[in-house]
Order: sequence, then C-alpha cells, then structure tokens
Amino acid sequence: MNVFDFDNTIYNGESALDFFFFYLRHDPFLLKYAPQVFHALYRYKRGTVTVENAISTYGDKVSEYFKSMSDINTIVCQFWDKHEKNIKPFYREIQREDDLIISGSPEFSLKEICKRIGINYYIGSVLDPDTGEFIRFCFKENKVKAFRDIYGDSKIENFYTDSLHDLPLIEISQNAYLVKGLKIEKIK
Repeated sequence: MNVFDFDNTIYNGESALDFFFFYLRHDPFLLKYAPQVFHALYRYKRGTVTVENAISTYGDKVSEYFKSMSDINTIVCQFWDKHEKNIKPFYREIQREDDLIISGSPEFSLKEICKRIGINYYIGSVLDPDTGEFIRFCFKENKVKAFRDIYGDSKIENFYTDSLHDLPLIEISQNAYLVKGLKIEKIK
C-alpha cells in the first residue's frame, strides 16, 4: 500500500487555505478570520502546535463556522473544478489502485477530489455535520491512530509527505519519501 499526505505532497499548496480564500467570495465575512488562519498555518508549518492545542485554540471557531455553511457539497465541487489542476503530475505516474490519502484536510473535501482522480481510500479530519464539532482531527500522531483504527496492522510500503511533522507515519512505513515541489527524495 502506498500512503500519501495530501497538501504540498500530491496537491500543490494547502487545500484548506485555498478553500478558505475560494469561500471568501461566497462569504466575505470570513475575512475577519484571516489573521487567525495565517497564524495557525504558521504554527503548523513550524511544528509548534499540538493536536490538543489546535483543537482547543481553533476547534470552536471551525465548528461554529462549519455549522453556518450551506450547501457545502456544491461549493466543494466548485472549488475542485478550479483547483484540481493543482494535483502534481508525479502522482499520476506512480498511482496504484490501493493508494491511500491521509490528511488533516476535511473528508468532505477529500472525498470529491479523490473521486475525481481515482483514489478509493482516504482518511481526513471529520466534522459532525450537525454540530460542526471535530469527530476526528487527522493531524500529526492522530494520523497513525486513524490509520490503525481503520487498517489495523496493514503495512505501508511507501509513504510520501512534504513534512517531517509526519514522523509517526514515517516510522511505521517501510519506505518514506519527502516531497518538495516536484522533487522527491527517499528519506527511509
């Protein structure tokens, strides 16, 4: 089984950030959250935020806003109509039928892009559609927990990521690759 992080690995960019800016056209009120979004992204990239800290700091705001969104599936489809082109070309060259995406991105977004590019298996963050609360926040060490909960002791033959923040998944993989732009370097 090949396992891929999504953002900045097979997707060129941060899909959640791209979605935030895309959705601004539908709801300019979101602009008030821009400083918090950038601060959260900065902390994430530096590795200075824990799962617990991310949920306690940002979870209520995400939940509150998610509950207020209407027709999310239509908006997600419109988003991917414009952003599907950001899937990196190397992925199609190595794609296999049993590929798995594991990402902090929400599953409602991953579901659409995975369907479009022929990926059958994905694990992402899950929000309760009624309450907006996180059911699963697929981030750092929670990625391994989510993988184990669904796939048990299945072996990861090759794992691709853009970040050493995914060290827990790197450790349980037979081979690991660091993806920077279009460059892929074997690190394990």
